[in-house]
Amino acid sequence: MDEIEVGFQKIMQKIEELKQKETSLSEKIKQNDAALLDRMAHTAIPLVSSIGLALLQKGKQDTKGDVYDANYYTKKMIVLGKSDPSPYRPDDPTKKVTDQFCVLSEDGSFYELMYSSDGFLTDSYLNPIDSQAALDTYGYDILFMLYQAMHDYLKGEEVLVEALEKTIMYVFPQTIDKKS
Repeated sequence: MDEIEVGFQKIMQKIEELKQKETSLSEKIKQNDAALLDRMAHTAIPLVSSIGLALLQKGKQDTKGDVYDANYYTKKMIVLGKSDPSPYRPDDPTKKVTDQFCVLSEDGSFYELMYSSDGFLTDSYLNPIDSQAALDTYGYDILFMLYQAMHDYLKGEEVLVEALEKTIMYVFPQTIDKKS
């Protein structure tokens, strides 16, 4: 009977060691979430170039709300998230922000795209932000959305996509559960 107890205690000790290791690894990844997002953004540069959109920079609105005389940003971008709008734009405090998005540009940079409209003119401001500010404002949803884009379009990089999936599911299980 003593051998069984010793074996059971060793199993319980091993389980406790694994739990401590899991907590340690999870915290390490969370502490480096911005670095993970930066690496993902760099890897996604060719993806943004191929699937990104030319987003509206400025345009006039007719009485029906349709935009004409539109100008678009030259860099393609993908939208990763949306947030409650800031009260005003950093470039012009007199302009109220009506819509605010986190975007990744084809050069691998993150921006807040802030739209303002006065009923006749819709214009925007592209506010550069770093990955930590993006995570602080838009949450882990942007990490998940970038992962989804990479998953859907980087078919030749299965090993990378699988590793990212495991990391995201391990560290942020509530994000995966919400999206399923």
